[in-house]
Amino acid sequence: MTRTISIIPQPGKLEVGSGAFALTAETRIFASDASVPMGYYLARLLRPVIGFQLPGERTSTSPDTANAITLRLTPGSGKKRPAPESYALSVTDAGITIEAPRPAGLFYGVQTLRQFLPPAIESQTSPSGVAWTIPHVSIEDAPRYSWRGMHLDVSRHFFSVSFVKRYIDLLAMYKFNRFHWHLTDDQGWRIEIKSHPRLTEIGAWRTERDGTISGGFYTQDEIREVVDYAREHFITVVPEIEMPGHAQAALAAYPELACTSGPGEIAVWNRWGISKEVFCAGKEATFDLLEDVLAEVVALFPGPYVHVGGDECPKDRWSACDDCQARIQAEGLADENALQSYFIKRISRFLSKRNRQLIGWDEILEGGLAERAIVMSWRGTEGGIQAARAGHDVIMTPTSHCYFDYKHADRPDEPGQWGVIPLKKVYDYEPTPAELTPAEAQHVLGSQGNVWSESMPTTRDVEQMVFPRLCALAEVVWSPRGQRDWEDFKARLRAHGERLQALDVEYYRDQEIWPA
Repeated sequence: MTRTISIIPQPGKLEVGSGAFALTAETRIFASDASVPMGYYLARLLRPVIGFQLPGERTSTSPDTANAITLRLTPGSGKKRPAPESYALSVTDAGITIEAPRPAGLFYGVQTLRQFLPPAIESQTSPSGVAWTIPHVSIEDAPRYSWRGMHLDVSRHFFSVSFVKRYIDLLAMYKFNRFHWHLTDDQGWRIEIKSHPRLTEIGAWRTERDGTISGGFYTQDEIREVVDYAREHFITVVPEIEMPGHAQAALAAYPELACTSGPGEIAVWNRWGISKEVFCAGKEATFDLLEDVLAEVVALFPGPYVHVGGDECPKDRWSACDDCQARIQAEGLADENALQSYFIKRISRFLSKRNRQLIGWDEILEGGLAERAIVMSWRGTEGGIQAARAGHDVIMTPTSHCYFDYKHADRPDEPGQWGVIPLKKVYDYEPTPAELTPAEAQHVLGSQGNVWSESMPTTRDVEQMVFPRLCALAEVVWSPRGQRDWEDFKARLRAHGERLQALDVEYYRDQEIWPA
């Protein structure tokens, strides 16, 4: 591969020819009936920058013109049925063809095509003197994992709808297909719940230690806007509503749902870390509110998953709470860990009745796992291994490799918190633990990067912590394991920096990739 080709993630099979195809004012886009929306998407992507319009046509046959971009759905049949998100891309003198079994594959083929164009294609203006050429290539490509995710915490710091949509744009470009939206925590409740308005009237606003007020929330119309936008980019939004811990913002709004052993008055927390204030597991009113909340969440998010957190739930209040102890006795539970399992299983049953699958951090293993629950393994790989061996699906996201709030390098002036995760460590990550048998390994859906925003008050902070590690993770979850090559990736990423600049991404200048 030449240095001028810097596709990320690396396609599964790529052959490069000697010529190039040039986009001109005469180039046309042809799309079969089901491919028409993707034809419009491609035209919208190219038109503002290249300076001329690419007219589109609907066709059920191959075009009779050579200067064309053709998008075609080819579902296949029998044993040769291709992978759902796969695509094939061909560029010759005659034109460009993208074929895929499903629209998602066409979309990913377009993302690859855009990276073959000069980086100026990503700019917001129409530059002069740019040759819009694409090298002759033949590509057959499909993802390694079905879960290719990125997370964003909007509770510790709130980010606008426009930024969330930009974040989705960037995820889509690198073929991620899951957006894990962390909407509630001790420091802020960010989703409008019409049946319980105090969650945002009170829970969305935090008095900082200097007396200033910070916060915000998304209206239900804004949530729908983001969900629809993500769907158009073949990304499923996974909402996270934290319970039973990380609930202080909700309890500030409804303090009667805290334990009897609590302080009485509760404010939205203005510190980081783990609050002892958790939902009381002994009060029926707790489940009444959470079921109301989840009913509205399910109506807003059509995807099959709801993340309920389940992590870092201190048991101090439960141990001293009359209601929680009464629940333990009435249900014949062994201890507070079993009470947490009762809590999660009850919520899981509620979601199952609404055709949603519960996801939780690996603490949901404690006391027994809810039926069909998916485990997100963050405290190393042990939780994922345990869940996979028990027949549960898992998403691997250990702090050791996938926490993008950690520093890029071990230097005192580096932004970030907790630890250090260099770019190469992300690139070297293997999501499927070697300890699993082939049958157990089938339960590893994939991996995702997590972005906790305590140290990221601005959107530029988020971008600097995420990039270029997102690029490395994209290759981990998409490309074949056997062809991963650090030196080749470095060369591609070095060239890819110009594209990130054209996108106005505030990426971290890793000194090994971009020496000062």
